[in-house]
Amino acid sequence: MDYEGSYQKVAEPKIECLLFDVDDTLYPLSSGISAECTKNIREYMINKLGIEEDKVPIMCAQLYKEYGTTMAGLRAIWYDFDYDDYHSFVHGRLPYDWLKLDHTLRSLLHSLPICKVIFSNGNEAHVAKVLSRLGLEDRFDDIICFETLNPTCKDNDEFPKPPIVCKPFENSFEQTFKIAGINPRKSCSSMTRSAISGCIAKIMGLRMFGSAHLTRTKGVDYALESIHNMREALPSCGKPLKALILATIDSDNDS
Repeated sequence: MDYEGSYQKVAEPKIECLLFDVDDTLYPLSSGISAECTKNIREYMINKLGIEEDKVPIMCAQLYKEYGTTMAGLRAIWYDFDYDDYHSFVHGRLPYDWLKLDHTLRSLLHSLPICKVIFSNGNEAHVAKVLSRLGLEDRFDDIICFETLNPTCKDNDEFPKPPIVCKPFENSFEQTFKIAGINPRKSCSSMTRSAISGCIAKIMGLRMFGSAHLTRTKGVDYALESIHNMREALPSCGKPLKALILATIDSDNDS
């Protein structure tokens, strides 16, 4: 079956660039990947950092809420660990075989004559593995991930490590715009699982779209059932869109 031609081309797109999160966005929460990631994060905190097991769940929630990811929070409160070791433990053991080829999304992305950029807190290997399993590795123009925003310099380990740059904070959006050559004032859109990221995007003057369960959340302009329905939102406004946010629920798969 020719999936490449199964969607009609979009004429005169009102959006010039789409930013996509990866986890719980390109694939559904129901895949179970997020639950496994959360499990791995907690095991890392217990087994590698020596944090008491009964304190870990509440600590994870607090760090995620305050610092964007548990990883960023752990660094902020002075836990010292190797980033690659953390990612290997948290993401390297995920059951990626649970993800299947998504021909519908592949064809949909192909049909959109718009610049498409991955913007994820996940590490490079994790993003590459997800895209490969979904069959989307050739569907994006650029990939902004953990290493992009947090370059390592092993020769300078004697110096204190700077805070981790990650969503949902404004500096991560600003750096991403600069790296990808995006002008957010010229109709840039973002699709992410997190309502928090959506709110930050809203503050930055971007338009926010969300999933059905977020229709009553402050700042949500439009609701989508899943990423497969994003096409219906693109021509929904008479004027150019500033942002398209696909928010599912807050989970910690971006670690």
